[in-house]
Amino acid sequence: MRALVTGATGFIGAALVKALDRPVVLTRDPSRARRALGSVEAFPWEPASGPPSPDAFTGIDVVVNLAGDPVAGGRWTAARKRSMYESRVLGTRHLVEGMRRLPARPRVLISASAVGYYGDRGDAPLDETASPGGDYLATLCVAWEGEAQKAAPLGVRVVTPRIGVVLGKGGGALAKMLPPFRMGAGGRLGAGGQWMAWIHLDDVVGLILHAAARENVRGAINAAAPGAVTNAAFTRHLAAALHRPAIFPIPAIALRLLFGEMAAVLLASQRAVPRAATESGYTFRHPDLAGALRRIV
Repeated sequence: MRALVTGATGFIGAALVKALDRPVVLTRDPSRARRALGSVEAFPWEPASGPPSPDAFTGIDVVVNLAGDPVAGGRWTAARKRSMYESRVLGTRHLVEGMRRLPARPRVLISASAVGYYGDRGDAPLDETASPGGDYLATLCVAWEGEAQKAAPLGVRVVTPRIGVVLGKGGGALAKMLPPFRMGAGGRLGAGGQWMAWIHLDDVVGLILHAAARENVRGAINAAAPGAVTNAAFTRHLAAALHRPAIFPIPAIALRLLFGEMAAVLLASQRAVPRAATESGYTFRHPDLAGALRRIV
């Protein structure tokens, strides 16, 4: 299996590239990608500008589309929303258009989505049949997945992993959480009752490889560990793994004042259940949060 990867220099992409044999990457900056990833074949591509070069698809069996500007980390200004949309929705549209023009197409497209697809759903368990939410991130995910599914009429098997909060060393959500928690200044977000769909980086990569290899995997698949927890429980487990207290909660109103609309990502409750993954035969390497955090930190 030879894979073409977009978003290869990101947290998930870099880990995936290490697990692949002779990967090809599409990137805005091939020189930077080669420095970051080592000896990979890299082609230039600006997701919002048009389809990639057909040369990038030579000998490719699987396309893994992870490109997308960051969602968390700051206020959603109009310019930031536009960038989030263009890098995901337009980027996926152009990627599929590039595949459409090929005389021989890859057999699988694995195109990332997010558990934000479900919106804020309280305590309800959410498998892949659950309806989408109505907030900005949910509508973005719906459009994002819709563009990926346009590859299906081309004879390409399409998988859209709805990825939860990714935990791993050296990046992702924990890179921002660890400094205050290590100082004993961590705490729950808001009331802490919101469900967090989390997943270890190893299992994100594992699920992508599983989806690439298994013909019975298609459509949406929740990339979330079976042991979803509330934010309050997550806070306790992380503090315990670090042997620190966690006694400084951040009120919801403070999050909204600080981050505006983006605070919804931190306060939304998504109890995602990985039904499609387990039914297709995937076994999670890190199903338990406490154990996963101990290994990471």
